[in-house]
Amino acid sequence: MPKSDWLIYAVAVLLGISAGILNVTVGDVLVTTLFVLVATLALGFVRPRRAWRWILIVGVFVPVLQLITYVFLGWKPYRVQIWESGLGFVTGTAGCYCGALARLGVDELVRK
Repeated sequence: MPKSDWLIYAVAVLLGISAGILNVTVGDVLVTTLFVLVATLALGFVRPRRAWRWILIVGVFVPVLQLITYVFLGWKPYRVQIWESGLGFVTGTAGCYCGALARLGVDELVRK
């Protein structure tokens, strides 16, 4: 793996943690899913190969941070909030593949 990929993976982890914190603090599923959508869209545009990896890295932190707040902070989510934390995977999938498709379009337009 090239050294530049480590930076992108670190950014993906930071965006995932930010999405998880956003989900816990705001508690609005729409804001969280839009954040995951935009984050995976940007990551899919920057690194379009194997775009599915961005949704795994970013999307997994939303339910994980919800579990961490439950275990360590005693925050008890409603049952529907547990299921809602998985909705970021749906929008994230659309985001990462739309970003990869946008990159493919830009590459075709710029190609000489």
